[in-house]
Amino acid sequence: MKYLIEAVLILHSVLLSVSGTEKVIYAQVGQSVTLTAPGGNQDKYARWYFVEDDKNHELGWINTFGRYGTIADKNWTLSLTGNSLTIERIQDKQFGKFFCEFSQGIIKKDKATFKLIKVKGKSNVLKPDSVLLPGESLSLDCGVETPRDRPTPDIHWLNPQGQSVKNTVSKTVEHEDNGSWTCVVGNDYKAQVSVPVVDLAAPERDYTSTDSRLTLPCSIPSYVSWEQIKQKGVQEIQWHFSPKPPSSPSSDEPLRLMYLSPESSLTWTTDQGKDLKPASDATKGSLSLYKNQAKVEDRGDYTCSMTFRNGVTLKRTVHVQVLQITPFPGAEIIYGQSVSLLCSTGEPLTSDLQLKWFPPERSTVPTSDRRGANLTIKEAGSGDSGQWRCELWRSDERLTSAALKLNIEPKLSMWMLVIICSAAIIPVLLFILTFILCRRHQQKKHPRHRLCQCRNPKPKGFYRT
Repeated sequence: MKYLIEAVLILHSVLLSVSGTEKVIYAQVGQSVTLTAPGGNQDKYARWYFVEDDKNHELGWINTFGRYGTIADKNWTLSLTGNSLTIERIQDKQFGKFFCEFSQGIIKKDKATFKLIKVKGKSNVLKPDSVLLPGESLSLDCGVETPRDRPTPDIHWLNPQGQSVKNTVSKTVEHEDNGSWTCVVGNDYKAQVSVPVVDLAAPERDYTSTDSRLTLPCSIPSYVSWEQIKQKGVQEIQWHFSPKPPSSPSSDEPLRLMYLSPESSLTWTTDQGKDLKPASDATKGSLSLYKNQAKVEDRGDYTCSMTFRNGVTLKRTVHVQVLQITPFPGAEIIYGQSVSLLCSTGEPLTSDLQLKWFPPERSTVPTSDRRGANLTIKEAGSGDSGQWRCELWRSDERLTSAALKLNIEPKLSMWMLVIICSAAIIPVLLFILTFILCRRHQQKKHPRHRLCQCRNPKPKGFYRT
C-alpha cells in the first residue's frame, strides 16, 4: 500500500510537470521575444515547437553539450541559449502557442508551454516623420487579440508624466504630451509609443555680467528636424525684448529685435537688434542670438517665438540678469578712505542663489565679509588695490562673475602739495597775463592826441612869409 501511494504521487507530479501552466506573453509585430523554460538543466535535451493548425512544427533543439540547431526558414530568425529561445522580429503569423520539451534519453521529463499574444496599437504618430503641433489631435489605442478561452487583461496607458489613462486616448495635444506613452497590458507587458510634439527649448533664466558675453538661448528639440518644421508650415521666427525695469512707464510694448521668414529667406533681419547676431544656422535647430559683451541695459525678458500657417504660435521667454559691481564713491580712492562695493543683478536674488567676493591677494578684508551683495572697506590700504571679483553661485555651480579694478592712491605728500599749489597758481598767473594783454590792446586801439610843443612859439595871427 505504501509503495502504491508513492507511485501515485510520483505519477501525479510528473503529469503536473509535463502539462504545467501556460505562460502568457504579450508582444507587438516586429519586436523580439525571449521564451525561457523553467526546469531544464545541462543533462537534459531540449526541443522547441510552434503549434500551427493543431500541428507541432519543430523550431530548434539544444543538447547536453550546448550544441544546437534551428530550422532553416527565412520567415524565422531564431537563437538558442540554455533554456531560452529568442525570436527576432516577430511576424504577424508567428503569434500563438509554443512549447519546450525536455528529455533525458528517451524519457520526457518536463514541458513548458507559452502563449504569445499580439498587442495591437493604433496611433496617428506612428509614421516615421510625423510630429504634432500643440492644438492638433492625438489618438492612441491599445488592445490585444485575446483567445476565447482567456479573460481580457487590464489595459491602460501611462502618459509621459506616469499618470494612468484609459486604453483609448483622444485629446487635443499640449506641450506636456510630448514624450513616451506606455501601453500597459496586465502586469507584465509594456509597449511604448513616442509622441513628438513640436516645441521650443530655452531656459527660464540666464545669467551673465558686464564682463561676459550675452547669449539668448533658444532651439528646436533634437527629436524634431528642420524639414519637419517646414512641413508643418512655419511662417516666421522672432525675438522680442522687454527691458526690466521698463525704459519708460508708458511703453509696455516689447521691442522686436530680429526676425526670420523661412518661406522667403533663411537670413535673420535686424529690427532693433542691440548689436545681436545669430549664434548658428537655423536649419541646424539653433535660434539663439548673442553679442560679445553684455550691458546693464540688456536686463529684461527676451521672447523667442515661432508662428505657423495654422495660427499656432510657440513661445519661450528667457529672463536675463546682468551682474555688475558698482563702487561708492568710485573706483579711484585715497589711502585710508572708506569704499563700498555693490554686486547686483538689479533685482533681489532667489533663495537658491548666493554671491561670493574674491579680493586681491594682499587685501585684509575678513573672510566673513566676503559674502553678500554689499562689501565695505572701512580704511582702504595698498593691499586693496587691484581687481575685485564677484561671483554668482547656485549650489556648486558658478553662474557668472563680474570684475572691478580699484585704484588706491597714497595720502598727500609735500611734493604733491607743491604740485597742487603750482596747479592753483598757474590759473591766477594766466588771468593776470590775459588782463595785461587786454589793456595793451585797448591802448593801441585808442591812442592819446598830443599837442605840438615848439621851441619859439609865436602869438596867434597872420604873418608874412
